Amino acid sequence: MNFHLMPLRCNSKRTFCVSAVNLNNDSINNDDPLLLSATTSAFLRSQETLRPDPLFVDQYASCLVPQNFHKEVVQDLNAYCLATKIIDDKLLHTVNLIDGVKQVVLLTDGMDTRPYRLPWPASTIIFDISPERIFKMAAEKLEGVGAKVPKGCLLYHIPLESSDIKQNLQLRGYNGSRPSIWAMQGFPMMTLANFEEVLSILSSLAMEGSFFVGELPTFLSHEETEIKNNTKQWMDKLFMSNGFRVEMINHKGVSETSKEEFASAHYSYKLFVAEQLRLSDDQMEAWRRQFQRIEDEGDEEGFEEL
Repeated sequence: MNFHLMPLRCNSKRTFCVSAVNLNNDSINNDDPLLLSATTSAFLRSQETLRPDPLFVDQYASCLVPQNFHKEVVQDLNAYCLATKIIDDKLLHTVNLIDGVKQVVLLTDGMDTRPYRLPWPASTIIFDISPERIFKMAAEKLEGVGAKVPKGCLLYHIPLESSDIKQNLQLRGYNGSRPSIWAMQGFPMMTLANFEEVLSILSSLAMEGSFFVGELPTFLSHEETEIKNNTKQWMDKLFMSNGFRVEMINHKGVSETSKEEFASAHYSYKLFVAEQLRLSDDQMEAWRRQFQRIEDEGDEEGFEEL
């Protein structure tokens, strides 16, 4: 798999905060875990942006975080921010290698600011699949601070609640006969079956050679007790059954020095990058039509000979 990680230069001994909402605060409904999780991630990105030597700059994250969003737990260099940087780099590296229309599919928590903050090349179409209520809330705040996708690019939202996500993507112009890159971070998943459904959709839509990069909640592997001690083998089997070759990425391995301290022990996600080895449904249909045309032409020639 052609995936190379560039060393990240970071200040040593930096501290980052994992936040929680004041339980007495009415600005966020604490009975809404999706909103709380999305806001927490936005907070982490806003804090990273303020560092003297940030891994990335998210100039829009702060508008998504209520002023009374309190810091409670202090950790070392946050693995979420490091994963965000890795996913950013993979997305930009891949789209810049695609000729013509570039398709980016983001599976998010609804507060992903990548469509606005990353320097997408012209002719990039971005599809954001996320919870509708959170996306609409974030979109209103982002519009209020003047956030826009780069010139020559398009952004479409596909509600997670859609009855047919695949069809909605295609109605918005997604083409399975063109290269694409898919990224998943913060995407709501409660069960292993949820992720298997995601892989099934990707397997049918992603053109051969397309990439899928993101984070997978580790608790999903715990549903299969026999593989708790062999996550890599489990992930290989899970992805390959849907036509993807997968590689797990070690957060620490990305750092330029082993002296960096990461909060990986507290981080409940596995970072991965996968490559599609199968033909998409659109490619298979194009192959079927071509094969049928050749057969039809052969039948006509045989009839003329008779």
